This record gives sequence, C-alpha cells and structure tokens, in this order.
Amino acid sequence: MDIILKTDVAKLGHKDDIISVKPGYGRNYLIPNGIAVLATESARKELAEVQRQRAHKQAKIKQEAEELAARMQGLSLTIGAKASSTGKIFGSVNSIQISEALKAKGFDIDRKIILVKEEAVKELGKYTAQVKLHREVSVDVEFEVVAE
Repeated sequence: MDIILKTDVAKLGHKDDIISVKPGYGRNYLIPNGIAVLATESARKELAEVQRQRAHKQAKIKQEAEELAARMQGLSLTIGAKASSTGKIFGSVNSIQISEALKAKGFDIDRKIILVKEEAVKELGKYTAQVKLHREVSVDVEFEVVAE
C-alpha cells in the first residue's frame, strides 16, 4: 500500500515522502491518526504541485541547517551524572540531557532530533550522538559523561 506522509515519522520517512507500508499499518494507524494519506493519483498530483512551490523555501531551510551544523562541528559536551565507584551511572543519559547541555552552549535543539548512537549510556565515558538538523544534514556531537 502506497501512502504519502503528512509528518516526519522516525524510522519510516519524512514529510511528503511516498512510501510503501503494510495495508493494516496504513489503514488502521497512519491514515486514521492523520499521519498519512492514501497515495491516489490526485493526491500525487497535489503533492507534486506543493513540492514545486515549496522548493525554494526548502533550499533556504537546508542552508540554515548546514550553517548550524558548521557551528556545531567539533562541539564537545560534558554531562554530569551520579555514578557508583565502579563507573556505572544511576539511570542513563538520554537525548533530554544532551538537549539541555546543547541549550547551555547556546544551541536550541529539540530532543526528538537527537539520536544517541549507543543503545544506552549507562557508564562514564565518551560517547557520540547524531543530531539530524535536516533530512540531508546531520552532525555528530561528542559528549562525555562524568561523575557529579
């Protein structure tokens, strides 16, 4: 079943992408929740017209994302966490703490676009997170977890 996404969906696609999904997922979840519409011929023509009109706006947004990525390149964060004597931290470090650390450095980044490359950060040490600023622009941010 082909659908057109109305919003960005993690691990599925970006807004205005035409993708194939299983019929049950499309009919029972994506379409009723307003996340997608059925990719009929008229919907595809409407999408093409909207994309044509939006092309110059997208170029500007991509340029701004590239400028932000250039400023963030080489950025290193330090995140404090309560830890045991063996180096294991109580809880884990996730995208919320990384977003707050970026905000302290002057970058207002939403936590939803931050992807921690490791499964779970549960020990002290250096890690890398990927910040997806645009569908084609992402930057790796290194962060170190230290004991408080």
